[in-house]
Amino acid sequence: MKRLMIADGADIVRKVGRRILSELGFEIMEAASGRDALLQCERSLPDIIIVDAGLDGALDLISNLRALPDGKTIRIYYCVVEADLKTMMAGKRAGASDFLLKPFDRTILTQTFADQAIAA
Repeated sequence: MKRLMIADGADIVRKVGRRILSELGFEIMEAASGRDALLQCERSLPDIIIVDAGLDGALDLISNLRALPDGKTIRIYYCVVEADLKTMMAGKRAGASDFLLKPFDRTILTQTFADQAIAA
């Protein structure tokens, strides 16, 4: 089973994401802060992480994840509110693999992650 972390300061976003993504077959980890996410990842690196752009230290979190042993293998989705080129480029420079637009729903999460869950 693939492991996926949702790093977002909003409880409701993590709760909705957990429900939808666990139904797709992921083992879900949650972090309410960049610090908590990094500490959890240092103990056990997930296969995929969704990092909210609004999270304090989001770009530092991405850079620090890439610096971890095996950090190059993690798929990092930088979650942005709008397709703002400046924000997206900052995420890409920090090491984000891809982007996810927020707010997301069941359809978006299923389209984005269903194939990856099957590959688990």
